[in-house]
Amino acid sequence: MTNVFDDPRITAVGLLFEVHAGLSARFTAQLEEHGFSAVEFEVITRLARSPGNQLRMTDLAAQTSLSTSGVTRVVDRMERDGLLTRRACPNDRRSSYAVVTPKGMQQLDETLPGHLQMIEQWFTGQLDPQALDALLDGLRRVRDAVHPCATAGSTDVAPEQETAAGGTPRP
Repeated sequence: MTNVFDDPRITAVGLLFEVHAGLSARFTAQLEEHGFSAVEFEVITRLARSPGNQLRMTDLAAQTSLSTSGVTRVVDRMERDGLLTRRACPNDRRSSYAVVTPKGMQQLDETLPGHLQMIEQWFTGQLDPQALDALLDGLRRVRDAVHPCATAGSTDVAPEQETAAGGTPRP
């Protein structure tokens, strides 16, 4: 009789959760040194990598791990800190854009070198180029299946410019 816990599907998801937890713990400490929570970094990186450094609030919610009300709270806090601003949507009075401010871009620019170094050390640097390409392809397929709105509002962003949760380049 086969042990159901030896199923490679359980192993795959378990490894994914373990990797996410390990990377999140390492990234959180580095981001906090630069004044960002993980969710704030996710939001500002999404915006910075979007056309015009902006997204409609609904698209920002679709692209992050936050609900619409969660995005509103984070944007409110980041707006108070001068990192983001809101801009009315010219075509739809019910919508607004979250836009990165110069102060937000400066704080992001100061954070990214160390963050990229950590990504290389603990994630992408662990894989040879072929393995990384295969992983990115697989992650994109899974992402598109489970989160089809993940690129909402960024239709002119090339796949290599997409951003994953936590601000890392989206696979």
